[in-house]
Amino acid sequence: MKSRLLIYGLAILGLSAAATPFTHAGESVKKPTMDIVETAVAAGNFKTLATALKEAGLIETLKGEGPFTVFAPTDEAFAKVLKADLNNLLKDKEQLKKVLLYHVVAGKIMSTDVTKLKSAATVEGSDVQISIKGKDVMINAAKVVAVDVDATNGVIHVIDSVIMPPAKKQ
Repeated sequence: MKSRLLIYGLAILGLSAAATPFTHAGESVKKPTMDIVETAVAAGNFKTLATALKEAGLIETLKGEGPFTVFAPTDEAFAKVLKADLNNLLKDKEQLKKVLLYHVVAGKIMSTDVTKLKSAATVEGSDVQISIKGKDVMINAAKVVAVDVDATNGVIHVIDSVIMPPAKKQ
């Protein structure tokens, strides 16, 4: 348990240093003033995610009341996706929407709760798998690199890869 807390502390520090709207360890936690979309945009390392949300028509949804838990891939995570695959995804609005909604869980699930779960139902309709591998918390094959980024309508956990929903059986 102590190692998990250390991981989360280090992850929070890493995100804090990269983005000004987040508090540093030891500072008093301020009530968030920005929603999930505004928080991600202000961080500066979610430009591809913001573009994809706009293309899929999901900006207003994630600016909504919520609460939502978003497993947010960074620009570096999107860079791991083959450029041709990403371009095709951006052109296919329905598939893009499914992929993005696979990163969203209804409700606000903080890191202390995430680690108690084996899976979580996404807004897309499929479950993501949650596991602990060594010192890392994993959402499917994506590593959680920062946790508990609070927003007025939920929370963001930053992941290092884009996760894809399972293919639906027909």
